[in-house]
Amino acid sequence: MTTVASSGNKGKGVRSDCFVSIEITQNGGIEIILESKVKLMFGKSILQITNEILAFFEIKNAKVTIEDTGALLFVIAARLEATIKQLIKTDKEFLLPFLSQNNYQTAKDQNRFSRLYLPGNSPSLMLNAGVHKPNGIILDLEDAVAPDKKFEASFLVRNALRNLDFYGAERMVRINQVPKGLDDLDFIVPHNVNLILVPKCESADQIHQVNNKIEKINKKYNLTGNIWLMPIVESALGVIKSFEIATAAPNVVAMAIGLEDYTADLGTRRTAEGIESLFARSQVVNACRAAGIQPIDSVFSDVMDMEGLKNNVLNSKALGFDGMGCIHPRQIVVIHENYAPAPAEIEKAKKIVIAFDEATAKGLGVVSLGTKMIDPPVVKRAQNTIDLALKTGKINQNWKEEQHVS
Repeated sequence: MTTVASSGNKGKGVRSDCFVSIEITQNGGIEIILESKVKLMFGKSILQITNEILAFFEIKNAKVTIEDTGALLFVIAARLEATIKQLIKTDKEFLLPFLSQNNYQTAKDQNRFSRLYLPGNSPSLMLNAGVHKPNGIILDLEDAVAPDKKFEASFLVRNALRNLDFYGAERMVRINQVPKGLDDLDFIVPHNVNLILVPKCESADQIHQVNNKIEKINKKYNLTGNIWLMPIVESALGVIKSFEIATAAPNVVAMAIGLEDYTADLGTRRTAEGIESLFARSQVVNACRAAGIQPIDSVFSDVMDMEGLKNNVLNSKALGFDGMGCIHPRQIVVIHENYAPAPAEIEKAKKIVIAFDEATAKGLGVVSLGTKMIDPPVVKRAQNTIDLALKTGKINQNWKEEQHVS
């Protein structure tokens, strides 16, 4: 039987976290050693929650060491529980109260220009992420977490879903690759996750497995509400099967492409020009449009190159993508500005939609704007631009009246 376990992070550069070590003893009661620079201000509350959690799991004799670097209570609770569950077998969960401001659902077709990846075992990067206003915040349990840290990260992500203020961003989690990722669902489905990213997806069956597990958890806890899925295709096989994946289930609302793994699978390297991934990206866009869901592009890895990011977004938009991932908050503004309709696009779309409305009102079968004929696909594209401009606040609801006045 294991009598000593630990979890968390410590060392140079670690902040807003803690490292917890617990040794189960035969007698002597509870001994807590707390090392913290904020001990004078918060030591009492740290000791209180530690004793509360130990009592909850019926641990009566133990030596507990906490090396704190300014962790919030939900982080300390996650580290303690992860450590305890390495020592004892129990299905009990210690859950702090759910933040009321996080109790919201998201729409199937809402804007997903940006999704900000945050490592699921690094609380310091989570704390103020919502302030930067990404469309979605991803707590990542997959590639951003070292294999030996995935168990403890599950508790931190669960507690973050309950106790971290997302400031209205879509609450996303990237699980591990199926089938391992199915175990992650127990930690996130009961805690109002809005969207789950399914990485390295290569078949509709993987989506079905995820949905089957979600359904079981929903029944267990009597849960209602939508949980959207965003599969990520990251291999040659995934790209070929992209339409099958996109149409696997009604709650698949978007599909992303992961170019680092895709180019590795091809045996080539990713370049700024993107010639090596043009086929794959076009295939994903085409599959998504055929399925009626949002195509989402890969991340741009150079967080200092804003001009390069802008060009990448414009190329991505030209290919038909609706958004992309980001790995640093400074990328969010550039992504939003360049995926949103440009003023010239909006003005042209306004004229097309008004010309179409006027021709329809007169019973005309032919629509023209100046000397150019307007066919239905052009009108549809213009209406999509108007809809997006309304969503992003580029125009207001009475834009038609304003257009006629001007």
